[in-house]
Amino acid sequence: MVSAESGAPCRVVLLASGAGTLAQSVLDSAGGSDCPYRVVGLVSDRHCEAVSRAEDAGLSTIVIRPADHPDRSAWDSALTEAVCGMRPDWIVSAGFMRILGEAFLGEFAGRVLNTHPALLPSFPGAHAVRDALAYGVMVTGCTVHLVDAGVDTGPVVAQCAVDVLSDDTESSLHERIKIVERELLVDILEAAARGRLHIEGRKVHLS
Repeated sequence: MVSAESGAPCRVVLLASGAGTLAQSVLDSAGGSDCPYRVVGLVSDRHCEAVSRAEDAGLSTIVIRPADHPDRSAWDSALTEAVCGMRPDWIVSAGFMRILGEAFLGEFAGRVLNTHPALLPSFPGAHAVRDALAYGVMVTGCTVHLVDAGVDTGPVVAQCAVDVLSDDTESSLHERIKIVERELLVDILEAAARGRLHIEGRKVHLS
């Protein structure tokens, strides 16, 4: 796996579609003097707060809108080209609300991390917190996983549990999950940048 063992920090590109709080947690962590990675850019599928956060941090940003391309394949190729231009070692999908296509995953296989606000394989998809509450579970949480061609189906890297309280709403539960999710993402990204992730099929080991 790509690591920072050579002395130079790993280059990280963020993908984001929304408010950018996950992206901000990575940006904040990258400011440390001993951090093994640095964020070199952010790519989005729309103009959003995440883009503004990256611009405020002095980063290169690119918006690749699906509506500007004739089909999903063309958009995926444009996204791949844009990210390739930033020469990333690792890519973090930080609230990126698009499924990555064949061209992108072919180029960056095994180097794309995503977070999900549930304990996968339970409650995949865009409404994980709502679905967990509706099901009546007593424990949910968050997952950091490698991205594959499915919807939240890639190999699990790490998980953290969050208790569901009797008076939780979707909003209150999601806010508590986000706190844990940000911390877990930064921890796993640091491990990845230090070459501590080892993939064997669907098993991911941290050395």
